Amino acid sequence: MTGLVTVFGGSGFVGKPVVRALAQKGWRVRVAVRKAAEAYDLKPLGDVGQIQVVRCDVRSEEDVARALEGASAVVNLVGILYETLSLKFEALHHQASATIARLAAERGISAFVQVSAIGANPKAASKYQATKGLGEEAVRRFVPDAVIVRPSVIFGPQDGFLTGLANQAKLFPLLPSIGGGETRFQPVYVGDVARAIAEVLGNAEHAGETFELGGPGVFSFNELVRYVGEETHTQRPLVWMPFAAAGFIGFIGDIHAGLHGMIPAIPAPLLTSDQVKLLKSDNVASEQAKGLRDLGIAGTAVASIAPSYLWRFRKNGQFAEVVG
Repeated sequence: MTGLVTVFGGSGFVGKPVVRALAQKGWRVRVAVRKAAEAYDLKPLGDVGQIQVVRCDVRSEEDVARALEGASAVVNLVGILYETLSLKFEALHHQASATIARLAAERGISAFVQVSAIGANPKAASKYQATKGLGEEAVRRFVPDAVIVRPSVIFGPQDGFLTGLANQAKLFPLLPSIGGGETRFQPVYVGDVARAIAEVLGNAEHAGETFELGGPGVFSFNELVRYVGEETHTQRPLVWMPFAAAGFIGFIGDIHAGLHGMIPAIPAPLLTSDQVKLLKSDNVASEQAKGLRDLGIAGTAVASIAPSYLWRFRKNGQFAEVVG
């Protein structure tokens, strides 16, 4: 099945590979984003006229309705990692998902992919996970055949995870091992996530299914910090930090996030209180859940991609090993 697919939130780190993958599958792609001027670099990812960009605030029902005109499929990528004064988890993860799904259902659209997250659960302690879970429920209520895609932490060039750890290693002589650093992650390559979304969209074989996407390796938080340190030549001692102390730092991060929302020049927060709650549980795909293998995708290892963009954090960049 191909036609016109509206991709909500398609201009970000995950969105761009998704738009490319959909275009390669033959879809005409309408990218609906809040800041259209920042998404025009997506147009060359397809043939002439295959990709268009429209302005859409998903909190506005009128904007969503216009973005869905003539569409036969939907991919909802809208999401934030932390709240600001104007952008809230409830509004974007839950209410916006409900609006998109309801309006899609009214137009007879059943080809729908909702990008959520591992651990999504309306009863979760984390607001991020709870609102992701509520978003899933809302989408399934209006579009029962929707496919839910739950990635673990996503890595790739310009990611916010491994590059975030690399930035912290550059800034601080010591790094916190929050709660002992034993929380497990299953990093998944952004290109694999994009391929999976393109594979399930409009595929009747996968209607109504849920996929949990994790890469081929499972790592503790401490192992990932050490790996990034090795790749960037900035290994830092890890200092055990109890969750209570991390929570206090997260509270400061919440204030920082608010300022960042008002003044974009201020860097994003290093840690928020909600992210501390996320660190209390593993971020690993369930063994019972369908994943990349069920879609014929061999997961890409961290070590095969991360060095290609982490080298820029070395003192002498790509020439660090030669100088050494």
